[in-house]
Amino acid sequence: MDWLERVAELRRWTSSGVRAPHKPLLLLYALGGYQRDADGELRYSAVEGELKRLLEEYGPSHPTTPAYPFHHLVSDGVWEVSTDQGPGSPGSRVGLLRSSGATGRLAPDLRAALRKDPALLGRLVRVLLDRYFPPSLHTDLCEAVGLDLDLADTASLPGGGRERAARRQRDRRMRELVLTAYEFQCAFCGYDGMLGSSTVGLEAAHVRWWSYDGPDAVDNGLCLCSLHHKLFDKGVLGLGEGHRVLVSRRFVGRGEASRQQVLALAGRPVIGPQPGTLPVADRHRKWHTDQVFHGEPRPSPAPSSAVGG
Repeated sequence: MDWLERVAELRRWTSSGVRAPHKPLLLLYALGGYQRDADGELRYSAVEGELKRLLEEYGPSHPTTPAYPFHHLVSDGVWEVSTDQGPGSPGSRVGLLRSSGATGRLAPDLRAALRKDPALLGRLVRVLLDRYFPPSLHTDLCEAVGLDLDLADTASLPGGGRERAARRQRDRRMRELVLTAYEFQCAFCGYDGMLGSSTVGLEAAHVRWWSYDGPDAVDNGLCLCSLHHKLFDKGVLGLGEGHRVLVSRRFVGRGEASRQQVLALAGRPVIGPQPGTLPVADRHRKWHTDQVFHGEPRPSPAPSSAVGG
């Protein structure tokens, strides 16, 4: 059984680029639990709060419940659910999962495969991260689900052909093309740091995530500093009509640094790209607004009034 292909093709209820990372998040959480305790089970009533926080932080902006993946992941053959009455899930209703004492864990065949080949855990995690989330979130996400990625990678062997087949190959020219298009400065704040002759702290951000069929193309890219790339992928920042920066109303920053580096960006026009280069395509911008940006945007800051004499 090819577990790598199976987790790369988890059945989700949505299509056409709509983000539904519920099952991948639960599976990553379960792999983290397995890494800590291979025989442990996850009782829904005990982990519901943590799973809900994961969905709020790494899932779509609209409200959702962890009951959906807890029940439906069984159909993918990687997860099993039991209740106080025996094997089998009681359904996807929150009340039933709580009252029945529902517990979940990795399917028996998958646990057996992990015991036989400990390196499989690291490869599964890498496929899940690459397939469903942008690279800027991988480290934070592993910490959030309790996965020691360094330990998993230490056990892993170089990926075989089947693992590579589960991954779409990236275009290595993407970074150079995007940074050149934006003249090696952050499109949001203008940061243009160099260390000798090399740029430092600048990254090529996919507007529509590569993991959700976003192309490696200049009209799907922004040159962003490391801070604004992370905030863009977390949905704190977005790209509005007229290529102006959006800042989520849900973001709270009380210090001067937060005001200057985030809140002051609201409504600011994007810097670049240089003439003759395609700006971000509306279809990619709208995808990010719908699937990643959290909540409503803040209004542009009012201009400072001149002090009278």
